[in-house]
Amino acid sequence: MFQLSLAGSSWVLNPLHQFTGAESDGASPTSTLVFGPDGTLYGTTLAGGSGQCSDYFSWPGCGTVFSIGPPARACERAICPWDETVLYSFTGATDGGYPGFGALALDQAGDLYGTTRQGGAFGQGAVYKLSRSNGAWAELTLYSFTGGTDGAVPYSGVIFDSAGNLYGTTYQGGSSGDGTVFELMPAGSGWSFKLLWTFTGGTDGRMPFGGLILDGSGDLFGSTSRGGGAGTIFEMTSVQGMWTLNPIQNLGGYLTGDLALDQSGDLYGQMIGGGAYGYGAIFKLTRSANNWTYVDLHDFMNSDGADPFGDILLSNGTLYGVTEYGGPYHCQEVTCGVVWELTQ
Repeated sequence: MFQLSLAGSSWVLNPLHQFTGAESDGASPTSTLVFGPDGTLYGTTLAGGSGQCSDYFSWPGCGTVFSIGPPARACERAICPWDETVLYSFTGATDGGYPGFGALALDQAGDLYGTTRQGGAFGQGAVYKLSRSNGAWAELTLYSFTGGTDGAVPYSGVIFDSAGNLYGTTYQGGSSGDGTVFELMPAGSGWSFKLLWTFTGGTDGRMPFGGLILDGSGDLFGSTSRGGGAGTIFEMTSVQGMWTLNPIQNLGGYLTGDLALDQSGDLYGQMIGGGAYGYGAIFKLTRSANNWTYVDLHDFMNSDGADPFGDILLSNGTLYGVTEYGGPYHCQEVTCGVVWELTQ
């Protein structure tokens, strides 16, 4: 993990933590970091930890949830590592295993919510909650996917609405096997599952990889990795509890992370593949009445990045993101990737 700080007109990189893959650590962090109310950062690793899973991802362990913050003691060096703590190690059993690419969600009590792509009661993934308990963190499985009509293998995380309900997607499962959109609602001491949409593989797309976002009207936006070309952007609206899905854009690539939404209701995203040079692109979708207009903001050329990965960040009109490959430096046989900024 690293921190980038703006110093004048340049950016300075500060390495915060290097994962070892050990039981007390983790391996392959693929989710976006999120800030807690006290400034602590929370995230997940795809593998590592103390769980005993197969070496599916070339590392032992079933994945972890961790926190990281500035060192408790003052550091007199220019570059100081932060303190990382594993909050929970998945076992791959009913608690889940291999948390995917979605960011954690935090409620007002500071509890953490996320998904795993495997494990759960049926081995098809789970939605979980982590709560502080007597100085430690306790894990509670909120829902286990069956691999049937409810869905299977959630790659993305979950999001809250104002009523405390959770929304998310699954990459597989559903009546067509092409993934689902679901809602979890608090119900007494448990949670109630509701299927909102089953992807058919037609114009609605298939296999959603990225997560959902929610606008001020309660509409959901997300993406699929297949269908309508190499992927689609969709909008979901609810009328008296009945949800409908409207594909609003076919893409030449797919998203691994969430879209970003500005105050005007415009959407921003970054897609792997596609673009003028085939290395991915940054785009904007602008709503006009009932139509959406696609605007190509930047096409990656490999020298400035390739295969943009994860969530896109919108801050004060400036966009930020990372690419998995590309840039001027090489890591073994591939280029190492970049952190990019796009200004108006």
